[in-house]
Amino acid sequence: MKITEIRVKLVDGDPTRQRLRAFCSLTFDNAFVIRDLKVLEGNQGYFVAMPSRKMTFRCPNCRQRNAIGSNYCSQCGMALAGFDPCGNMTDVSPSKLYVDIVHPINPAARDVIHRAIIDAYEQEKELASRPGYVSDYDNFFQE
Repeated sequence: MKITEIRVKLVDGDPTRQRLRAFCSLTFDNAFVIRDLKVLEGNQGYFVAMPSRKMTFRCPNCRQRNAIGSNYCSQCGMALAGFDPCGNMTDVSPSKLYVDIVHPINPAARDVIHRAIIDAYEQEKELASRPGYVSDYDNFFQE
């Protein structure tokens, strides 16, 4: 599979999102798109975060899905403190609250994606510095 398009939407200097620099979408073979990748600025430079979702687990009483860390079930009201994501009693708090929806299987694939997105991000920053700049990030269906 080849990357056929990368769209980047720069994020303004919002103080609540100090490390977030851009959102992007990645298209493979003009047939498959991944949206909501993030370009973040870390202590050692830029890195790409894959799309993720908040982890949930089922209430041991009613089987309703609840966010990890919820104190009570949103359906039946049962106290959830002390349950792990499998519904087992535990005193250990979860260490991972989000899980990637899509991700590369090996380091080589991650490196190809990372380099392509960071290059596109740098190009978009250059374009944004020019007068009359308009991002094409949201124009998926206008071609």
